[in-house]
Amino acid sequence: MNKEIKLVDIRAQYDEIREELHQVWDHIFSTMHLMLGPNMKSFEEEFAQYSGARYGVGVDSGTAALHLGLKAIGVKPGEEVFTVSYTFFATVEAIIHAGATPVMLDVDESSGTMSPEKLDAFISENCRFDGECLTNSVTGKHITAIVPVHLYGMPADMDPIMAIARKYKLKVLEDCAQAHGAKYKGKRIGSFGDAAGYSFYFSKNLSALGEGGIVLTSSEGTRDALNRLRLHGQTDKYTHAEIGYNSRLDEMQAAVLRLKLKHLDRWNQRRVAIADQYTRGLSDLPLSGFHASNGEVRPVYHLYVIRTPKRDQLADFLRKQNIGVGIHYPVPSHLQPGVEYLGYKPGDLPISETLSSEVLSLPMHPHLTDEEVNVVIAAVREFFRK
Repeated sequence: MNKEIKLVDIRAQYDEIREELHQVWDHIFSTMHLMLGPNMKSFEEEFAQYSGARYGVGVDSGTAALHLGLKAIGVKPGEEVFTVSYTFFATVEAIIHAGATPVMLDVDESSGTMSPEKLDAFISENCRFDGECLTNSVTGKHITAIVPVHLYGMPADMDPIMAIARKYKLKVLEDCAQAHGAKYKGKRIGSFGDAAGYSFYFSKNLSALGEGGIVLTSSEGTRDALNRLRLHGQTDKYTHAEIGYNSRLDEMQAAVLRLKLKHLDRWNQRRVAIADQYTRGLSDLPLSGFHASNGEVRPVYHLYVIRTPKRDQLADFLRKQNIGVGIHYPVPSHLQPGVEYLGYKPGDLPISETLSSEVLSLPMHPHLTDEEVNVVIAAVREFFRK
């Protein structure tokens, strides 16, 4: 049997920083400053500066980053929030955790990200705006925010999304969970909206050894709200100004992230090179993929995703060749059982539903060799040749 080619190789990334990491961890254990310590504070500053924001607030997961980010920018229970269905379910979950209702829209088919045209059309057809507040004419609820998702490392088309937000006085929380370091028109994502939520789940471009997250913002008020929310609503020790949460990025994970941040651009460059190799090698096959809707977008390929109606057969074939594959995501968010009460039904968001039935993720991580990528390409070509 051929050597396994993994979809993701988290061990190889750890091995690259292992020696330096253990020295840092040893220092942390010697001081036993395990929470809200110098590594967390330094990482917050370093990642915010890297991404073009003024402030960073570390939390314990990407889901918490979205949830607390929504609350910190002012989303209140009973309101509605625009987002997409074609995303990991945590995007929708975070909106519901904040007490709001997700209004899920279909995506741009070429990029898999939020379609500004569909967003604008929904508002024109289903909402009324009185100059201060946007209201859903069907539900009567106020719509107060937009959560665009930078999916698979592909930035959403932020300029028209931000223009719509300004026109209707909507807040914007960017979901950057899969796009650390990606750029849109020369600026890193996470610096466009009122805030941005990142995940450091262990498979991400920038990953902790487990879970972690951060919220970026350039608003001092939003930063202060996040600092309270992540620590039980605390303003000083044992004084709790509001009901908050226990959601802190610990020192051990912050130390990992500080070390890995030094390598992120190089690792992302390798991802781009692998994606280019895949694209060249598969270009004449009956496949399609995702590409930027704007020529000035620089994706970072958290995943390399192809589309084919023969997805399931191809996945089985590649697994038999000892090649790791993934399906992201086989059931779109609007059709998940957990949100059945929202009333969506099959056919409501046809592009999202088609993508969910056709997408396949090929091995993608910065430690893949050119030879391994060529093995994957050859296997995909063999499937279609047969």
